[in-house]
Amino acid sequence: MRIFLSCLQSKGRHAVPAYDFWEPYLKGGIEEAGHTWVEAGEVDWAEGLAISDETERRQWRDRAWSEVLRVLRDEAGRGGIDLFLGYLFPHMVEAGAIGEIRRMGIPSVNFFCDNVREFRRLPDGFRCFDMNWVPEFEALPLYEKAGARHIFAPMPCWISPQLRRADHAETAGVTFVGSFDALRGNLLGNAIRSGADLAIAGAGWRPGGGDAQRAGTPHGGFLRTLSNQNSFVRRHGLPGLFRKIEARLRPLEQPAIEEKRLLGQVSGTEYLRLIQQSRIALGINRVPTFRRSLHRPLTYSRLRDIEAPMMGACYLTEWTESLARFYDVGRHVEAYRTVEELTEKIQSLLADPQRRRQLRARGQEHALRELSVPQSLGKVMAALGLASPAAAGAE
Repeated sequence: MRIFLSCLQSKGRHAVPAYDFWEPYLKGGIEEAGHTWVEAGEVDWAEGLAISDETERRQWRDRAWSEVLRVLRDEAGRGGIDLFLGYLFPHMVEAGAIGEIRRMGIPSVNFFCDNVREFRRLPDGFRCFDMNWVPEFEALPLYEKAGARHIFAPMPCWISPQLRRADHAETAGVTFVGSFDALRGNLLGNAIRSGADLAIAGAGWRPGGGDAQRAGTPHGGFLRTLSNQNSFVRRHGLPGLFRKIEARLRPLEQPAIEEKRLLGQVSGTEYLRLIQQSRIALGINRVPTFRRSLHRPLTYSRLRDIEAPMMGACYLTEWTESLARFYDVGRHVEAYRTVEELTEKIQSLLADPQRRRQLRARGQEHALRELSVPQSLGKVMAALGLASPAAAGAE
């Protein structure tokens, strides 16, 4: 199959959260599944995330989608396109263009993560697709309530074949890799205070490191101008404003973390080493959001819940509904719900090298077999009634 792909491909760097991993993950997975991908090389998709002015956004959408439609028409003479697959935020979607793509006979699918973090109700921009690829079990009610067609499948992650090993030498101890936020600081600080021996790599962990979230608010800052507050209320509702105020007035405790435990920011190579070669690689699935109080945090399965096992990590992560549907918890990965359970699981795994080896091997084999991009694409295509390459060749 020939898949038109829109996954935040960019001509340069933009001041938005990390996005450039989606392109190699999706392209690698598409190729491994035996498909080919086509893209609109002149479109800077990540630019659509960096623009905040609505007039400029509209101009960007006009340029981007005009180019997409031009490419799709050109491709009609080269064998055509069988599927449109996007990773698009609601404000990036042009419903009219998606309608035109569908009239060309091309089914449209959009993948989006962070549904439960970002939305109170399903955005109108997601209703125009033939299928929505939803990686969070907790987000399924959003799509069901909206009557939007959807499929539950893991976040798309593709690991290069040369990295698919589980027999890693253990050159590091217990490690969490990720930037600071108030929830992570509270969780790991309390775990250390309870006796967990662990190290932390990532930005913002040192005092004075410039991370706005040290104030305890989910997205930094407290009360802005009245106009910004009105915009905030329109997006998050009055409950969101109350939680924002609560985060300021009743911040989470931030237990002190010794300097010797802080590794600072790490390169891609060092990130890979820490995930693969730590005795235990930690995952944290609680997220700061104005949808939920910091004292009763929102949790949902993140990309690392797929990525770390595929890399052959001995992986201990925070329990979520999705995790329990992706893995046999205890056989493929380990999970914790509380600080006390996190500390106990760390101590238990550190004392049992054989169990760590088993988790590495079983978790990787399961993730590569059941949670891969080829598997997810197969589910999407089956739901849309599209033939796989093998099926097409048999006809």
